[in-house]
Amino acid sequence: MGKTAVEKLISDKIGRLVSEGEFVECPVDFAYCHDGTGVLVIEALKRMGVERIRDPENFSIVFDHSVPPYSDQAATLQSRVRRFAREQGVKKFHDMGEGICHQVVPERGYVAPGMVVFGADSHTCTLGCFGLFATGVGATDLAYILATGKTWMKVPEMLRVECRGLLREMVSSKDLILEITRVIGTDGATYKALEFSGEAVRAMSQSSRMTMSNMAVEMGAKTGFIEADEKTAEFLGRDGKRFRTDQDAKPETVEVDASSLEPCVACPGSVANVKPVREVEGAHIDQAFLGSCTNGRYEDLYEAAKILRGRKVREDTRMIVVPASKAVHMRAQRDGLLDIFLEAGAMVGVTGCGPCLGVHMGVIGENEVAISTSNRNFVGRMGARSSSVYLASPQTVAASAVEGKITDPRRFLR
Repeated sequence: MGKTAVEKLISDKIGRLVSEGEFVECPVDFAYCHDGTGVLVIEALKRMGVERIRDPENFSIVFDHSVPPYSDQAATLQSRVRRFAREQGVKKFHDMGEGICHQVVPERGYVAPGMVVFGADSHTCTLGCFGLFATGVGATDLAYILATGKTWMKVPEMLRVECRGLLREMVSSKDLILEITRVIGTDGATYKALEFSGEAVRAMSQSSRMTMSNMAVEMGAKTGFIEADEKTAEFLGRDGKRFRTDQDAKPETVEVDASSLEPCVACPGSVANVKPVREVEGAHIDQAFLGSCTNGRYEDLYEAAKILRGRKVREDTRMIVVPASKAVHMRAQRDGLLDIFLEAGAMVGVTGCGPCLGVHMGVIGENEVAISTSNRNFVGRMGARSSSVYLASPQTVAASAVEGKITDPRRFLR
């Protein structure tokens, strides 16, 4: 029986063949956390009696969750993390305004195909699209990794998602991953490695692949793996060991016809509550959010700007745009995308997580409705518990902002 790509990768890291379901002690190549989890990691290290982390060169801290801090308590906690970074000699420390950790880490070329990467955030699975194993853990687990350079884990079973055909115009990887979530469900891939493959995935940009892997955890998966190729190496500015699943490995497979897909939304309450946009078109929205680690990259801003160019956000609708990183922000500024957003009546926020987690910079109030390019629409995710969140692509969010109601972006084909 052949091996899956993830089995091969972990086998290579350990130095012997491993199989799905096996518990192993695995070396970790790179680890990271953010301002939201940094203090928890520091406290866990203190409880363990660890005074010096093992490998500060392969550890990064990125401030992204509370940027700028929304309270004196948040500011104080960030100050503590800054002091820790200085004391430990963490050179890959990125203070406020550099971007979201899941964007900054690969953008800076800190990782490469074939690596094992752990982060103290559930959406660390995003990095699996670079042909590496990446997953999120709690602060205590990350502290152990920083202390020892390794961790215990179970080799995950693979669930392969074969995406046949090519996506049509105004249909994006966000629409595709929402459809996959509908098919698999929010717990259908629990502790599995989702591998996204097929013609549609191969044709995607690396940024679009990041959107796919980012939402693997919404199905319970440990990671969202995509085989590395030349696009991967170009994005990272480096290459590494590439692994692919053997033809005779025969993992469980789900097939999705990408060519027949249309724009869709995840309706309030569940990421798997997915419907075509046409079925909910016309539903009122109060706020549109373009950004997050799911869809705050340059191509996302570009696609939204194509719709907003020469148009206005509806008067009674708020639109917030938050680039995923400083590099994305600066490129969008150079290319005039930010001018398009501002002229349309949108607000451009400070680079970071922004409204996604419902803490600041775009919290929605009682009974308000938002449409967002982010990855979660749980009750109270973006604000009041009585509020509602629809998840959608950058194109659908932009079209909806113009109309003040959920709108099929294909109406704006030029």
